[in-house]
Amino acid sequence: MQRTTTTRTSSMAWMKHQGRCSYPRSYHPHHLSRSTLSQKTTSFRHATELAHRMDFRHLEQEQVRVGIVGAGAIAKATAALLTQAGHATTMLWSPSGASLPYDSDTTTMTATGAMDFEFSTKITQSGKQLVADNDVIVFALPANGHKKVFDELAPWFQSGQHIIISSHSSLGGLYLSQLLQKHNVHGVSITAWGTTPCTARSSKNVEERTTVNVNTIRQNVDTCTIPFKVQSQATTLCSRLFGDRIEFRPRDGLLAISLSNLNPQNHLGIALGNISRMEKGEAWYQFENVTPTIGRFLEQLDEERLNIAKALNLEVKTIFDHFSQGFHVPITDSISDMNQEIHKGGKDVYGPTSADSRYVTEDVPFGLTLVVAFGELTNRPAILHQSGLQILSAMCGRDFMNENDLLNALDLKRYDLADLQEAAFTGSLPANSLLISHSGKEDVHTMSGN
Repeated sequence: MQRTTTTRTSSMAWMKHQGRCSYPRSYHPHHLSRSTLSQKTTSFRHATELAHRMDFRHLEQEQVRVGIVGAGAIAKATAALLTQAGHATTMLWSPSGASLPYDSDTTTMTATGAMDFEFSTKITQSGKQLVADNDVIVFALPANGHKKVFDELAPWFQSGQHIIISSHSSLGGLYLSQLLQKHNVHGVSITAWGTTPCTARSSKNVEERTTVNVNTIRQNVDTCTIPFKVQSQATTLCSRLFGDRIEFRPRDGLLAISLSNLNPQNHLGIALGNISRMEKGEAWYQFENVTPTIGRFLEQLDEERLNIAKALNLEVKTIFDHFSQGFHVPITDSISDMNQEIHKGGKDVYGPTSADSRYVTEDVPFGLTLVVAFGELTNRPAILHQSGLQILSAMCGRDFMNENDLLNALDLKRYDLADLQEAAFTGSLPANSLLISHSGKEDVHTMSGN
């Protein structure tokens, strides 16, 4: 059975030929009141001015300095991918101070599995130094840690630097863009990835903290950049840094990328179907246990996401594309069958051994909540997503709906769908928006005044 993606988005109307900024149809001046037009014109002008300040020429040098925020499996595997591609030097920083050896400024790490080699990377204990010493900063840590490090590092960025969020969650790129503007940091572009460039695991054993097992390297990664005007240059940069093994596929804005991350919905189905195994700490294979029942649930979750994307005229990959491209198996008409092929091919991984897994504590509050919010905005209710969120909240005795500090800070209720569609390309919300400061207090700031 042939599976296809949703209809092609019309949002490329946001740009004229050769990348010159233009109003999208839904924001054409004839369709807006004078006050609304004034705000939106200011936002477009602001984004265009920022784009003109961005220069990627210094990132065309033979060796680009890449700083990586994080010290988990994905962060270490990202450093391995960059090193193997041959166009970057890397530096790692652990915000928690764990998982890295600090007896030297440089350490040798070992990649196993889909990669098999030793590589050298720099180590720093200072986030400020990481930003100061590198051209590109990659955020490669769980979504529930994004806001804290965004808040900490934002004041230190300089014009000309490039940021990559791997992977993007809960409109974090928009939050960071607003935060940079609040600190009067301009000329910094932000690329958001719909997923990580690979899957990986690392041991919790201190003696093995310099080893990372790379399970799979993805064939392609969905990507977008704000401001949209520099997306072409940013995509070229990603391709150069990571080499030919990964195809970076441009998508149209942060809303498309936000709906391109399938891990939260997939992990919801896997967690609900195997929660007792997780809680009892059993050893079980993840893909093998995507049984026909769980597979059908995942397919229905995906239908909700695709319906929302269709309402927004956005092109996103299907769950069938996700498993085929991410784990190199042929597309069939059954997600369960595809997962069994992953297992038979020796690419399976052990599932979580705790109910406190990131499948629950990260993906539920930072993945499901945004889909539910988009469902409400588009009048396409994500009933299964919301039900899963509520069920796991009840199971864990927590209120996951209110644990998303990124969405709480952005306070989406202040904006309509048109505002968010525009901000997904410009990185700027309307004037007089409100941003929650690091201290938890409310700071009102006028975007056009920066």
